[in-house]
Amino acid sequence: MDIMKSIEHEQLKNKIPELKIGDTVRVHVRIKEGNKERIQVFEGIIIKKQGGGVNATFTVRRISYGVGVEKTFLVHSPLVEKVEVIRVGKARRAKLYYLRDRVGKAAKTKEDVGARIENREITIKEEVVPGESEVAENAETTTDIAPVVEEVKEEAKTEATEEVKEEVKEEVKEEKAEKAEEPETKPEEEKKEEENKAE
Repeated sequence: MDIMKSIEHEQLKNKIPELKIGDTVRVHVRIKEGNKERIQVFEGIIIKKQGGGVNATFTVRRISYGVGVEKTFLVHSPLVEKVEVIRVGKARRAKLYYLRDRVGKAAKTKEDVGARIENREITIKEEVVPGESEVAENAETTTDIAPVVEEVKEEAKTEATEEVKEEVKEEVKEEKAEKAEEPETKPEEEKKEEENKAE
């Protein structure tokens, strides 16, 4: 990553609202007046989205006292507190400049009746808490170690099964040898028992 991209990446917000052209939105903007700071709400239709990365903007148009007013906001600006979707509109174009020529109710987009009004957010980058970076590093090392551990476990299992098989084979051989010896001893023992009974 080159220097410019890394600097821009630091300026990006972690989560940005999912904006669609034609939607009616309510933008909460921080305004400074002297020492005081307040939030002003600007409500209107999104007529265009432009740019990408830090320079991404969206333009909202509304008619205020019979006059069309358009404001362009930076998506990643710290002054934009939040963006609420009020109404989902149908739009078949990327730029709705034709609304500038319309007056009254015609200056709105048709409402997408079946659509749900959801204030979705797109995650740009994950939030990193100071303590979590160490945990993440430890997790990475454990994930690196995990395949090795699994291989060692598999090797140990195969060795254990081989040892068990060898032990079983040895036990079977010993049993066969004992059985082979037992028939020879049995007749002798039986003869002695018969002699003892006869006496």
